[in-house]
Amino acid sequence: MLNVSMLEAGYGAAQVLFGLSFAIAPGETLALMGRNGMGKTTTVRAVMGLLRPSGGTIRFAGTDLTGTRPHRAAQAGIGLVPEGRQVFPTLSVEENLLVAATDRGADRGADRGGAAGWTLSRVYALFPRLAERRRQRGALLSGGEQQMLAIGRALMLNPRLLILDEATEGLAPLVRAEIYTCLAALKQAGQSILLIDKHLAAVSRLADRVVVLEKGRIAWEGPAASLVADPALVARHLHV
Repeated sequence: MLNVSMLEAGYGAAQVLFGLSFAIAPGETLALMGRNGMGKTTTVRAVMGLLRPSGGTIRFAGTDLTGTRPHRAAQAGIGLVPEGRQVFPTLSVEENLLVAATDRGADRGADRGGAAGWTLSRVYALFPRLAERRRQRGALLSGGEQQMLAIGRALMLNPRLLILDEATEGLAPLVRAEIYTCLAALKQAGQSILLIDKHLAAVSRLADRVVVLEKGRIAWEGPAASLVADPALVARHLHV
């Protein structure tokens, strides 16, 4: 579904990514991990068209998205839950969801294992707390509720690939567990996911594979269970 090949990108004269290559299959959950500043968000920005690569290619469902604009990436079927959530603070929960709504879900059921397209009622069923606060402005939600809203907003695009950048950053353990329960339900329904998060134990229960970045290059790639089973590897690439 997503194929990133020899990707190079950076900011001005500062190069961040050096020949990065990875792929995500339909229905797969891939976790992108690494210490802060290793290139994870830069990778997401390049895939979403928020940063123009200096080299390499990005292909999604057979379409070349290298250097595309963000709205083209969204139209192609990539939904982003950005770092920091970035909900619209003056809009209500329901308005935040409706602003992203599309009707692309009807013809994409097969891509998600036959799941129906995303609607308000389906998002509210996944996140009942949002239904309770549907008239509340985004700025008045808790951090966990804002993250639920950001995920719901991305799902309203009916994405073929859902990208979550720092999926549970700053959230309390109970809220983090709730978010991961919802992500597990999405995975079970056949949703393809690219996940960035620092909580290895939770990531390992969800992800099929992990790609670990070190200074803009792939330092390790393999099954999540293999990473968890190697404390020395975890200490070398993930611990501060």
